Amino acid sequence: MEIPEELRCLFSTQIEEQNGTYQIEVPPEELQVGGIQDQGTYRVAILSTPSEPDTEDISQEAVRERSAPAPPVEEGDQRDVEIEDIGEQGDGITRVERGFVVIVPDTDQGERVTIEITDVQANVAFAEVVDREDYFN
Repeated sequence: MEIPEELRCLFSTQIEEQNGTYQIEVPPEELQVGGIQDQGTYRVAILSTPSEPDTEDISQEAVRERSAPAPPVEEGDQRDVEIEDIGEQGDGITRVERGFVVIVPDTDQGERVTIEITDVQANVAFAEVVDREDYFN
């Protein structure tokens, strides 16, 4: 399956009927790190699941964890990126495949850098700068 660069987040959920309409629940972490905002308008793709897990005895959180895609980066990976934003703590923020957030300290918005991934968590990774692009190229 081809994954477009415009993809902001990817998660699994169930469709629920409420008062004659059908709704999906967006996990709160997607609003925090997934590149989407409350009250925004987005295109949604619905893909069938080959086999639905038996969720009667499994918590909803466990189902989300089991069906969540693995992070698209690993410790030690190097990437050439552009810092898209600055976070509340002053660290640079960039996104890689599927909108996955990478936090890069000591960078400025718009700066192009080569980073090395130092820590990977389920919904965010941290990296250090290994090379900076010369602004005067």
